[in-house]
Amino acid sequence: MAKELIRLSDCTMAFDESVVLNNINLYINDQEFLTLLGPSGCGKTTTLRIIGGFLKPSSGDVFFDGVRINDVPPHKRLVNTIFQKYALFTHLNVFENIAFGLRLLRVEGKKLEKDEITARVMDMLEVVSLKGFEKRSVSTLSGGQQQRVAIARALVNRPKVLLLDEPLGALDMRLRKDMQNELKRIQQATGITFIYVTHDQEEALAMSDTVVVMESGVIQQIGTPEKIYNEPKNAFVADFIGESNIVDGIMHSDSLVEIFGRKFKCLDSGFEPMEQVDVVIRPEDVDIVTVRNGMLTGTVTSITFRGVLYDIIVDFKGFKWLIQTTDLSPVGSKIGIKIDPDGIHIMKKGPYSGMFGDYSSYSAEYDEISDAEIEFEDEDEDEG
Repeated sequence: MAKELIRLSDCTMAFDESVVLNNINLYINDQEFLTLLGPSGCGKTTTLRIIGGFLKPSSGDVFFDGVRINDVPPHKRLVNTIFQKYALFTHLNVFENIAFGLRLLRVEGKKLEKDEITARVMDMLEVVSLKGFEKRSVSTLSGGQQQRVAIARALVNRPKVLLLDEPLGALDMRLRKDMQNELKRIQQATGITFIYVTHDQEEALAMSDTVVVMESGVIQQIGTPEKIYNEPKNAFVADFIGESNIVDGIMHSDSLVEIFGRKFKCLDSGFEPMEQVDVVIRPEDVDIVTVRNGMLTGTVTSITFRGVLYDIIVDFKGFKWLIQTTDLSPVGSKIGIKIDPDGIHIMKKGPYSGMFGDYSSYSAEYDEISDAEIEFEDEDEDEG
């Protein structure tokens, strides 16, 4: 069973009269890769700074290994931080950049021996795949290599936790992807807890054991990447984590939801009969079929080529959905769509309902369409 390492209990952070964090409760396990994910201003960096000791919460408590550490300064916490700007020492080579903190370190009042410093630096160069670079000037390194030096410098002191505040922001897209894999490999190799801040949902899904989605100083959902993506708790999470078509629905009974006056089978249960709900349908879960076989039929209004697939906007009599598919349907063509029960996700109504993932407003013309179980008649085909 995973061991809890850090806990934030009822933490609130306010600057003057502006509340940045609102009663946050969060625990982080030892050796976990946890990502704080959300848009700018959501409170994720403030949360990171509270953990690091750079900020003290206005109210609430921070615990490290069961001990309250609200008043413990940053340099006395077993935590190191890497920011977007690596702040490497350009007058020192790679070895000396990594060794810098070790040379200042005191163990029982004594400096580390030279041989131990060398051994620890060389071990860390191996971990970050920079063996043989120890004499290189950091100014001659690529962005990804400089980041690895920054990581090695932070880890060589053997912290229990590494805080990373959008460290990939300055890298180009291809290098970012490479470094995502490297960061996960390094975390697994060292067994150190990583707490990572980003607004990039792809980074969060690719690297994390646990994702914490934040908005307006509140935690919206905590879970594995798969859980967050496949079972979002509200419209904000569904929209922020990937693209989503989010529409109003009515749960008639367990596993049966009504959308646009038609009934669709789903896998969700536990809702009240006739409860108003939000229905999430991911663009990749929609299959394009013939008009005759479609649960709904619509007209393609735009196409964007994405390399592996197409982003297609389809107008279903005034209501537009995004569909991601490898099947090209020309602009102006009529198509049918099919959605399997496991592609329909039901959420309770909440404060974000109606704000996200809706590509156009509801069209009353859907009332003319029969239930999804019934095949379209010829006149429906003619109408599209």
